[in-house]
Amino acid sequence: MPQVAPHPREILLGAQAVAHVLPVCDHYSGVEVRMRKSLQLQAEMTAEFGHCVFDVTLDCEDGAPVGREREHAELVASLASQAAQGARVAARVHTVDHPAFAQDMAIIAGQAGQRLTHIMIPKVESVDDVLVAERALAAAGAGQLPLHALIESPAAVQRAFEIAAHPRIQSLSFGLMDFVSAHGGAIPASAMTSAGQFEHPLVVRAKLEIAAACHANGKVPSHCVVTEFSNTAAMQAAAERAAREFGYTRMWSIHPAQIRPILSAFAPEDAEIARATRIICAAIDADWAPISEDGVLHDRASYRYFWQVLERAHQTGRALAPQAQGWFAG
Repeated sequence: MPQVAPHPREILLGAQAVAHVLPVCDHYSGVEVRMRKSLQLQAEMTAEFGHCVFDVTLDCEDGAPVGREREHAELVASLASQAAQGARVAARVHTVDHPAFAQDMAIIAGQAGQRLTHIMIPKVESVDDVLVAERALAAAGAGQLPLHALIESPAAVQRAFEIAAHPRIQSLSFGLMDFVSAHGGAIPASAMTSAGQFEHPLVVRAKLEIAAACHANGKVPSHCVVTEFSNTAAMQAAAERAAREFGYTRMWSIHPAQIRPILSAFAPEDAEIARATRIICAAIDADWAPISEDGVLHDRASYRYFWQVLERAHQTGRALAPQAQGWFAG
């Protein structure tokens, strides 16, 4: 019986492989009609691309009306449970110190834990908050679910490496608006804009700390929102800077019009995809030994980079050459 060759992901990434399979876009919605439309759009784009290209996160923190937190949590659990096969649905619950937190976790993780991809915990300040969430998952019978943490304060940025190191954490997100407001006016409002957030030194430092913490621990850094959702050019420019200059491999969307610009900004160029395909194919033919391509030496270090180019191309719905398509089938 012939042996099946190991998948390039296993050869090149090993234990880090899981961190590279998250879609590059995480779309948030909290009002019922928008949550339903988001799930419908996800199904439509899954049919278009042949696989799911963005997550839908159903929001309790900003979506639940005050006094109706239980009702909203039950709605989120119901929508997640009824989502189409192959859908990627997550939930953002209230903060761990909110009176509705335990209820959110019991209802959402308890009723829909088998359908959810992860739970997002907002305003995480330390590993202690992660431990509280982890215990709540276990109590709900959903101990297998990954946690994503939203870093929104100067103190949390200081602890980003420790938070990212926790094995239950899969991704860290940067909460721009709360981070700026936490500085008591020391950072101007312009730092919350699509362009200004890449210029103010304290905001830049926070972005870089979070991205570095994630990469050091094999986790996914997720970039913050762009509030000018009707300005496609601003959205595209911010997403491109997040991906190319700040090391982010995922980004939040808060409006359906932002999803495709995020996919486009995080996608490799056609020439880079073609080159990555050539190099990975040649590496396989060489049984992963070093090769020369146009007079340039490549070995497993560069193979990892070019494999990740192909993974990002797949995640963003870009066309792959026939010889590469089989690596992403199923």
